[in-house]
Amino acid sequence: MDDKPTTPIAKPATPTNSAASNGVPKVVNKPPVLNPGYPPYLGGPLNGAPHELQAAYGGPGVHNNLPHSLNNYARAPLAFDPHPQMRAPLGPIAIPGGKPAYSFHVNAEGQMQPVPFPQDALVGPGIPRHARQISSLNHGEVVCAVTISNPTKYVYTGGKGCVKAWDISQPGNKNPVSQLDCLQRDNYIRSVKLLPDGRTLIVGGEASNLSIWDLASPTPRIKAELTSNAPACYALAISPDSKVCFSCCSDGNIAVWDLQNQTLVRQFQGHTDGASCIDISADGTKLWTGGLDNTVRSWDLREGRQLQQHDFTSQIFSLGYCPTGEWLAVGMENSNVEVLHATKQDKYQLHLHESCVLSLKFAACGKWFVSTGKDNLLNAGSCDISADDKYIVTGSGDKKATVYEVIY
Repeated sequence: MDDKPTTPIAKPATPTNSAASNGVPKVVNKPPVLNPGYPPYLGGPLNGAPHELQAAYGGPGVHNNLPHSLNNYARAPLAFDPHPQMRAPLGPIAIPGGKPAYSFHVNAEGQMQPVPFPQDALVGPGIPRHARQISSLNHGEVVCAVTISNPTKYVYTGGKGCVKAWDISQPGNKNPVSQLDCLQRDNYIRSVKLLPDGRTLIVGGEASNLSIWDLASPTPRIKAELTSNAPACYALAISPDSKVCFSCCSDGNIAVWDLQNQTLVRQFQGHTDGASCIDISADGTKLWTGGLDNTVRSWDLREGRQLQQHDFTSQIFSLGYCPTGEWLAVGMENSNVEVLHATKQDKYQLHLHESCVLSLKFAACGKWFVSTGKDNLLNAGSCDISADDKYIVTGSGDKKATVYEVIY
């Protein structure tokens, strides 16, 4: 039996089923504006299907999710479904006209209304039509973390004890170009982040230290280590100016690191259980974190204080803040994705996965995001989107990462 990543948090162990599988991304976009009395919001998979039945596929979904009023696009983002033949309805709830509902608007009183998905929202500029698998990277262990360089050339995959670098500009290249031994052999990498210049990689995982790697040297080498009191780091974020690194710790704290001096400068305290996920606003002034205490919190980085707390009924495993608007998408243990407004009480609930939502990432254009879930056999536990929104990479429980080209 294969080893599974052990983790002190309540995230499910990552399955290592090696059955043939194609973790195909789900893409979700936004529908166009409806009449003024209707929520101008979330789209679902193509042809109005609620979600993909992943069968032997497990995978990311790409979701259209923001109100038209928050950006300048002619229409809102939308849902992408590469395998329409594998869809199944969610249950008895249906919107007028008989289409099954996969998306709900939740009002301030907590009441849910199914939201229809207009057929004419399914096409448009900037909306993915398809994701074509172009490469499979056989890491050899469960891939818990992935990231793509900018410009798109290298993919970094984090597994048990090491990070491997792959040159995806050479399609026939089946082997990694380098291996970075970061943690003890049996400890899993949980997060890898590149600095914007592509010369530095920060790695965190099931250890108290973060390692900072110099990728510009002839052979990648550790140039610094950051050590905290927490036994593990579950997620990382880098400030837009590359001066600060934020790490989500298993003790619930958010550690703030000065990358120039390699020192701990602050800790945000509030989560009462492990901090599992993180994102930062495009202007670098606000931080969003999710935790195993069923809360999402926002933090003012200039004043160093908590701004808001959103309570949920499920543990938070992933989140993403829209780079062009005020909306936050939250992936949960109960398999839902909830999209909430940063300052208002507007909230939408998406039924896109059959199991916990392990990772979530917005496209740079803000029109769609990718989420990955532990759906059936394959656990796609991590994802990233290239800076130009042309490629998606996912890491999964079948010991590989998969690279997709987004077709518009």
